[in-house]
Amino acid sequence: QVQLVESGGGLVQTGGSLRLSCAASGRTFRNWNMAWFRQAPGKEREFAAAISWSENTYYEDSVKGRFTISRDNAKNTVYLQMNSLKPKDTAVYYCARKGPYSGDVYRTPSYDYWGQGTQVTVSS
Repeated sequence: QVQLVESGGGLVQTGGSLRLSCAASGRTFRNWNMAWFRQAPGKEREFAAAISWSENTYYEDSVKGRFTISRDNAKNTVYLQMNSLKPKDTAVYYCARKGPYSGDVYRTPSYDYWGQGTQVTVSS
């Protein structure tokens, strides 16, 4: 069974940094395509960043140049380094595993397992 557990969220001032971690269970983690999504209050869950099993990366336009997604297969963990944070980055951040079929990397229905989320709050 796949389990995803996020950590690293918190309160930070504008311009600050946080690193989110997502620890995954499963012996085939190295074959998984992974992503981070985020959901602000009253808004739909939206794509933030993704990394393929071969370490190709994808970013939503507003986080390009500020966020970096990476993975450590030895630790079954995917990371999201967030720099130059802005109040509009405030959201619950979710880690997700892409399902074993072709699908749009940017869309939530393409993902079959989700973590419980970690809150990121950026104060102005």
